[in-house]
This record gives sequence, structure tokens and C-alpha cells, in this order.
Amino acid sequence: MALLQVDHMTHYFSGLRAVHDFNLAIEPGEIRGLIGPNGAGKTTIFNLITGIYTPTEGKIFLNGESVLGLYPHKIASRGIGRTFQDLRLWRHMSVLEHIKMARYSQLTYGLWGAFFDTPRRRNEETESEERSMQLLSLLGVAHLADQLVVNLPYGAQRRVEMARALAINPKILFLDEPTVGMTSEELVQIMEIIRKIHDKFGVAIFLIEHRLKFVMELCEKIQCLVFGEVIADGTPDDIQNNPQVIEAYLGKDTIET
Repeated sequence: MALLQVDHMTHYFSGLRAVHDFNLAIEPGEIRGLIGPNGAGKTTIFNLITGIYTPTEGKIFLNGESVLGLYPHKIASRGIGRTFQDLRLWRHMSVLEHIKMARYSQLTYGLWGAFFDTPRRRNEETESEERSMQLLSLLGVAHLADQLVVNLPYGAQRRVEMARALAINPKILFLDEPTVGMTSEELVQIMEIIRKIHDKFGVAIFLIEHRLKFVMELCEKIQCLVFGEVIADGTPDDIQNNPQVIEAYLGKDTIET
């Protein structure tokens, strides 16, 4: 079984079918993309896999164990870190505090250590801060560690969110439109950062993105989603030459002319 396997996942919102018979298999270290027009159901699929919604039908396995119906924090603790299409940052916390907060689930000193400031607590807190600073350095925002996120430019906030997702040591990193709102220069920088993350940690990556050039250059396999259904699944060459994909993005009239 793959590292992440989704079988025949279908979901309805008040009788409206949002996702139909979605299947996915992600192997360790693989980079996969999910594309499709606005409203196709891409973020809904992320939310179903990560526990924000529970699928109406289907099965989800992580490391061979079912995570169907688990709360999001339980799924995260089992190895899925994610970012969001709309930034989910605590506006009045510092950059470093964001990353350290994400690492608290991995600390083991407990209430006793917290109350009595044990050597174990001090060692773990020191290690957590060092690890957090390493992640911020990798993302190119270590110099902003003491800044409140509310004061950061948009591109820097995106990097902080990615660092926070990495802080839980995920086996799979879900990136929901990591380049939205970015300039062409920022897009190139994020692409290089994602490559660094993949090379350094060997983490599998599953990303949603509208910019096809970004997806084609990064991903080994890509799925195209339209109205909640996969219309194409294959390599970048397969996808960019698929008539159904071209029609979904450009329209049937464009193909015929």
C-alpha cells in the first residue's frame, strides 16, 4: 500500500455532489499535483483527507492505517502537514512563536516539567527553538523570527506557514496554492524552496496550484479535476497534451479553432 492511499472517495454537501469517486496513491518522496478550474473541488479534497470534513463514501489510509473520521490534529500527528489557500496564521504572534507552537505536540516534558522547570523541559525547549530557527532559515525568513506575522509582507507570511507545516515532521506536505498572490520572481523563489524541502527531508508533497508552469516543472504526476471528478491522471507531458485538460482550461471553442 502507498504512503497515502485514497479509495473511491465521494462527498456531498447538502445533496450537492462536490467530489466523485476520487482515487489517489502517493509514494514516499513523491511530488504530486492537483489542478483544475476554480470550483473543481481541489481544496475540498485536501479538507477531506486532512479531517476537516468526513467523506460521505470512501477510504483513506496513511501508512496502511485508516485515518477516516479522525480529527485534523490526529491526522496531522500521524504525518500530514498542510498549508491553506487562505492564510491561517495567528496575527499577533511572532514568526518564531508560530513554529514553536507547531512543535509542542512533540515535546514530552509534560505538566511536571512545565511547573518545575526541569532540565528535561529546558533541553527540549532549547532543541525546539533551534529546530524552529533551522526551518525558518531554510525558508529564508530567519531574520524575521521576532517580527509579528501581521507586519510581514504576504510572500513572507506564506513562507512562515510552510515552515509551520514542516515543524511537525510530516511524511507528506500538502500545499494549497502556495504561489497565490505572488509575483513571478516570488514564484521562482517558492519553487526553489519546495525543491530544497524535498531534497533535505525526503518528504512527499501533494500540491494544488493554478499556475501550470509551476506544476509541470515540479510534479512527477498530476491529476486534473473538473466538477469533482478526475478527468486526467498522468505525467506532466500526458496532462499538457490531454484534450480534456486543454478544454477545461481554455474552452472547447479554442481547441476547435
